[in-house]
Amino acid sequence: LATGPRQNNGIFYEIRSYDIKPSKMNEFVQMVDKYFHLRTAHSELVGFWSAELGAMNKVFHIWKYDNFAHRTAVRRALANDKDWQGKFISQALPLIEKQTNEVAYLVPWCQLGKPPKEGGVYEWVTFQMKPGGPALWGEAFQAAINAHIHTGYTKLIGVFHTEYGLLNRVHVIWWNENADQQAAGRHSAHEDARVVAAVRESVRFLESQENVLLVPLQCSPLK
Repeated sequence: LATGPRQNNGIFYEIRSYDIKPSKMNEFVQMVDKYFHLRTAHSELVGFWSAELGAMNKVFHIWKYDNFAHRTAVRRALANDKDWQGKFISQALPLIEKQTNEVAYLVPWCQLGKPPKEGGVYEWVTFQMKPGGPALWGEAFQAAINAHIHTGYTKLIGVFHTEYGLLNRVHVIWWNENADQQAAGRHSAHEDARVVAAVRESVRFLESQENVLLVPLQCSPLK
């Protein structure tokens, strides 16, 4: 069960993650840097990152679509793009061990943000919430996110909740200048009574949480 409001248009985000063979990670990244312009010619890439901590030999990327018809048209065009298929897909698939994708929407109270400058790191936090969707846990979750924002140590990039894939899952993406700043800010937030109170309320609806530290690839619009 997943119920609750979302934005008032058809825009959605496809979140993809690939597990790369350990010995092929560098080769895969080089191929992305060289050929991914062929892919972004067809639709909007939000961000593309590789995992630094919390996962290994794994990449994440997010695509924006106007609606499902738009995605269908893009996928059809990609299948017929000989350069994309020949130069990237046929060469990259043997390097990949596993692929997953989800369809997600931005929560209604969040707009997609951008970092104040390039060169930082991203924290990708995945929350598995109890069944019921934002109608059940959305208010408490929003309060917990806002409490972290108000500490000022981190920049919110986006909050997404799933529509296809594992439901009642929320992905939150934060930006910091570096990993040490992120760690220091988090330790400080854990001593902030406002954050502690908001998180205590939100975790009543939480089943699990996973954090991954990411670095953007060269092709990523979010750097």
